[in-house]
Amino acid sequence: MSVANPRAFVVGHPIAHSRSPLIHGYWLAAHGIPGSYERLDVPPAAFPDFIRALPDSGFRGGNVTIPHKEAAFALADTLTPRAKAIGAVNTLVVEPDGRIRGDNTDAPGFCAHLDHTLGAAWPARAGGTALVLGAGGAARAIVVGLAERGLRRIWVANRTAARAEAVAALAPGIGAALAWDDLPAALAGTGLLVNTTSLGMKGQPPLAIDLSPLPAEAAVADIVYAPLETELLAAARRRGLAAVDGLGMLLHQAVPGFEAWFGPRPAVTPALRDRIVADLAG
Repeated sequence: MSVANPRAFVVGHPIAHSRSPLIHGYWLAAHGIPGSYERLDVPPAAFPDFIRALPDSGFRGGNVTIPHKEAAFALADTLTPRAKAIGAVNTLVVEPDGRIRGDNTDAPGFCAHLDHTLGAAWPARAGGTALVLGAGGAARAIVVGLAERGLRRIWVANRTAARAEAVAALAPGIGAALAWDDLPAALAGTGLLVNTTSLGMKGQPPLAIDLSPLPAEAAVADIVYAPLETELLAAARRRGLAAVDGLGMLLHQAVPGFEAWFGPRPAVTPALRDRIVADLAG
């Protein structure tokens, strides 16, 4: 492994759409590090061999995206407690002894973006209650992240009740499943509403939900970042509620990986955000 020219990657299938090289390339330039961050398209059948070859590849680690997060979880030599709870890995680090550590930085990335946008006191909004829409991998990470931040109650709503129950179980004692039809009543006591579904994304139907029951101090977050301003966030702004877009989660989840592979802890700055926004618009 080259010390002078550290290398990292993002692996997925497909991978051409990933903005991660823009983020890490920006930080490498900002810190004057002569390293590289590469896109790697690896099909699922080849992924186990890819992981086994990592210790001798010259890479210090990398990010994992669709469809490999669960496979990376199964193949990593060690896992952080957060990754174990979530059941998926989005960040790999090749340790000096060649062992591969798996982490999931989506949870702290989401919460760091809330800190940046809403201030550190956001967990106390409306009595510390959050309502998470959806029950996929992003929902799992966000529920674990919210539980780590000490919320008092986390509702998980999904049209499939069993999936909502499984995600709510990741927050023992404070997580509970909620029937989709019961959303209007639950919104009245919600301090943070989080959409983790694909509804509202380009090419997908909008998320049809009436935000009028939300308290005036509530915040609305959407992990979708294409478009950056979803109809859900536009509706929140019309109501005068705090709105949190999905791009910040993408930026903040990248911070721990960069630090592990390249050394410095990078900052999420307006200039970085502007660069990614410009790329999304292009």
